[in-house]
Amino acid sequence: MPISIFEMFRVGVGPSSSHTVGPMRAARRFAHELSQVDAQGRTARIVLDLMGSLGATGKGHVTDQACLLGLMGYGPEQVDTSAVPCLMRRVRETKRLMLEGGHEIAFDMDSDIVFSAQKVAAFHTNAMQLKATDAEGGVILERRYYSVGGGFIVCADENDFERIKVPKRYEAHEGPEVPFPYRNASELVEMTIKHNKTIAQLVRANERVHRTDEEIDAELDRIWAVMQECLDRGLTADGVLPGPMRVKRRSKALAARLVGKTLEQDPMLAVDWVNAWGLAVAEENACGGRIVTCPTNGAAGVIPAVIKYMVSYIDGSARAVRDFMLTAGAVGMLYKENASISGAEVGCQGEVGVACSMAAAGLAAIMGGSVCQVENAAEIGMEHHLGLTCDPVAGQVQIPCIERNAVAAVKAINAARMALAGDGTHVVSLDQVMRTMFETGRDMQSKYKETSQGGLALSIVEC
Repeated sequence: MPISIFEMFRVGVGPSSSHTVGPMRAARRFAHELSQVDAQGRTARIVLDLMGSLGATGKGHVTDQACLLGLMGYGPEQVDTSAVPCLMRRVRETKRLMLEGGHEIAFDMDSDIVFSAQKVAAFHTNAMQLKATDAEGGVILERRYYSVGGGFIVCADENDFERIKVPKRYEAHEGPEVPFPYRNASELVEMTIKHNKTIAQLVRANERVHRTDEEIDAELDRIWAVMQECLDRGLTADGVLPGPMRVKRRSKALAARLVGKTLEQDPMLAVDWVNAWGLAVAEENACGGRIVTCPTNGAAGVIPAVIKYMVSYIDGSARAVRDFMLTAGAVGMLYKENASISGAEVGCQGEVGVACSMAAAGLAAIMGGSVCQVENAAEIGMEHHLGLTCDPVAGQVQIPCIERNAVAAVKAINAARMALAGDGTHVVSLDQVMRTMFETGRDMQSKYKETSQGGLALSIVEC
């Protein structure tokens, strides 16, 4: 596989990888290119057109805010989330925007950001177009970007906005050849068996073309540290989440009820803790906090909750956490390259469903599963998310997204246990379920794919 494991685990900000992180990265790329093209600072105006799903739910996903931060030169990993409200207030009140490089322009958030839900690009529904002009209206730079899920972006050809610069569906990934290339799950399984390696060992060997073992471990440890910090913040925060629904945070109260209890008192205690952990991260994401995209922001609570379960009840070693992430990341890369991790493209099965599949594989591996059992766990995790819609109420990553993270985390644990109860043989392969998921997503009506135009989004009346 050409992409790195660390592209499946990215430190970023909430609430959405495709609607917040991706647009921020795209706008930052545009600002950087503009600073090179417009060395004299001729830019007088920039207009952003958010199309398709970005236009439909962009306000609830703070896509407009993310784009402005990107134009200022901020990236998802570096931006100080506590400073964002002040930065946005300054732009709105002064109607001035400081671009990366220090050039300031007039900018009216109400007129220079256009939400065009009715414009659906052929390549991907998450499309955004940026145009910079001079004082006379002459175009200095114009680009179209597609946010294709998980924070990944694709740039269209500068002369034809529907022709993509790269031959593949997603971003081009250039770099040295890896020692164990694989294109699908069956090749991954065959390669591990042939070379007598676990999935984690094989992925680590591929990562060594980019980093040393010490660097790999350090980055994996950093990712887990960010996840733990997010868990801690979520478990200690209360109040309501931003947005019209005023959704109450629940993870702190749930965790408080569990402290001091034992498994002897309540055999379902571990399940309650997994729920609390899943809710904690998802609530942090919903309020725009620092999270790890894994594989998306909307599903960011699943993997941390399952790792926390593993650390608490099975194996708390650093090696176990690292091998979990290497295994889970391998599964995520398969979905990224062969199907989709974009809710706007295939519904929530591509987000929470993929996260569940990844987590199930990681846990099965740590619990001693064979490579075939690990592949079976990943398949079970997705098979029972097939057809899951993405219908966020009010365009917020809150209802039903937050609870789905907790439910999927529990389901991932069950999938791993079911796979380990068998011998690894199963009727439906991971490749088959991935293909089915992608085809199901393509057949799904657009109103169920992150547009807030169907499902629960229409069933709840805002008060």
